[in-house]
This record gives sequence, C-alpha cells and structure tokens, in this order.
Amino acid sequence: MSLPDFYHFWTSAAGGTPLEWVAVLTGFACVWLAARESLWNFPVAIVSCGLYVLVYHRTQLYSDRNLQVFFILFNLYGWYEWRFGGRGRTALPVTRTRPAEWAALALFAAVFTLGSGYYFAHRTDAALPYWDSFTTGGSLVGQYLLMRKRLENWLVWIVVDIIYVPILWFKQLYPTTALYALYLGLAVYGYLEWRRALRPAVAPAPAAKLPV
Repeated sequence: MSLPDFYHFWTSAAGGTPLEWVAVLTGFACVWLAARESLWNFPVAIVSCGLYVLVYHRTQLYSDRNLQVFFILFNLYGWYEWRFGGRGRTALPVTRTRPAEWAALALFAAVFTLGSGYYFAHRTDAALPYWDSFTTGGSLVGQYLLMRKRLENWLVWIVVDIIYVPILWFKQLYPTTALYALYLGLAVYGYLEWRRALRPAVAPAPAAKLPV
C-alpha cells in the first residue's frame, strides 16, 4: 500500500487526520500526567500544542490556534514553577485559589471573550468567534491555575471541556471531540487526586494543663 493510499485508508476508517490523531494521543497523555502531578505533563503538552496549531488553523478555529502558542509558553513556565516554585525553590505544592485571583481571572475571561470575539467576527472568517473566544479565555484561566498548581483548575477545565465538545463536533474534528469528552473524566479524576494531595492543615497544639 502506497503512502497516499494508507493516508486515505486511515482518514476514512478512523476519522480526522494522522496529524490530529497524534495531537489527540499526546493531549490525552499530558492531561493524565498532570492529574498524576507528573512533571512529564509539560514536555508532552508542548508537543501536543505544537500539533494543534496546525490542526486548528486548518479548521478556521483561529482563537484556539493562537491559544496553543500561549500554551507552549505557559507550559515552559509551568515546568519551571512545578519544579522550583515552592518555598525555598522546592517543588510547588497543591493549593487553593484565592478570592482575589478568582475576581481577576473572571474579569480577564470576560474582557478576552468580548474583545477577541469581536475581532474574529469582524476581521476574519472564523467559525463561532465568540464561543471560540470564550473557550480560549477559559482555557487560559485553567492553564494559569494549573501552572500555579491551584486545585480549582480542574473545575475550570470541566466547564471548558463541556463547551468544547459540541464546537469540535460541529467542525468535524471527531477524534478531538472524543478527546475532550475523555478530558471531562480526567478533570474529575484530577480534582479528586489533587484534593487528596493538599497539605493537611496543621492541627492546633493541645492547651497546656494548669497545675492544680
């Protein structure tokens, strides 16, 4: 079987393209590794994001294409943070998101969605510009929280993944649609795993007894 014949056989039998399938497999691997708190999630994610730059460009999901470039940079930084971002340049522990962080991230997501959505709606041939921009903004929020090892990053990813599934199906990216459906399960798994990893609160010392 020649290479072109193999290519057409693959795409007709499995859906998508070989490029998309490699991006799917590496994408699944990096999220599973993140749920397990493995540093290897970062190099694997960088490979997956690089492939998705091409996949999303070909399907006119330009906001998501640009998101992958930011993800590559964030994963480089997150790789360093997880390894040396803790106290005394130790490994970064799992912590909770502070209220001030939530407020700032919510504002960012709203401004990004409206600004990016308007631009892509009026200046490009982007498909679903506002929904695409919303999932992009939400993904940036989720990636920031993941990078800082905040427990609630998994809750953000659950919301984002629920919205991504119909968008990707609409764009006929069927393997990636299945991947994001699997991401939902991984996000729940990651949340439960990270909640167990939270450092236990220090129990208060028992009160000293007064002499009688």
